[in-house]
Amino acid sequence: MKDKSIVPTQRERVMREDDFIVSKTDPKGVITYCNPIFIEFSGYTEEELLGSQHNIVRHPDMPRAAFKLVWDTIQAGKEVFAYVKNMSKDGGYYWVFTHVAPDFGPGGAIVGYTSVRRCPQREAIAKIEPVYRQMVQAEKAAGARDAIAAGTQVLVDLLNKTGMSYEELIFSL
Repeated sequence: MKDKSIVPTQRERVMREDDFIVSKTDPKGVITYCNPIFIEFSGYTEEELLGSQHNIVRHPDMPRAAFKLVWDTIQAGKEVFAYVKNMSKDGGYYWVFTHVAPDFGPGGAIVGYTSVRRCPQREAIAKIEPVYRQMVQAEKAAGARDAIAAGTQVLVDLLNKTGMSYEELIFSL
């Protein structure tokens, strides 16, 4: 469970170019595996991470609509790429470029998800950060009930304006 007493700070941890943060979850997003780099950047121990919801590292600057997009995509059996700002146990943050894919069991059922995160390009963060900020502002203005729809609309409007799909946008950054 996410500790709501953790206060975000402006302390950034920058991934090294050859780092890969890897985690696996069950179908409900409960962490079943985490590599040492995830432990290092999150600031949690392996014992604290295993059995916790993956949103333990969710930063409040991330729009809820972005996570809905990720969940809808992977639950549909497709992979997704995204830029994500995560929060460490000490309130610091770290940006990642993530690839999340479903894991299929015998018979084709989704048995979990694997996420591999790597160091994002600084230019990409500079481009996606204002989009996320606008999505979060729309979510807050709409209120809890309509937040995800409002944040999603900001993204849909951007995609319509650029004529790109979500995946094309992410890979163009």
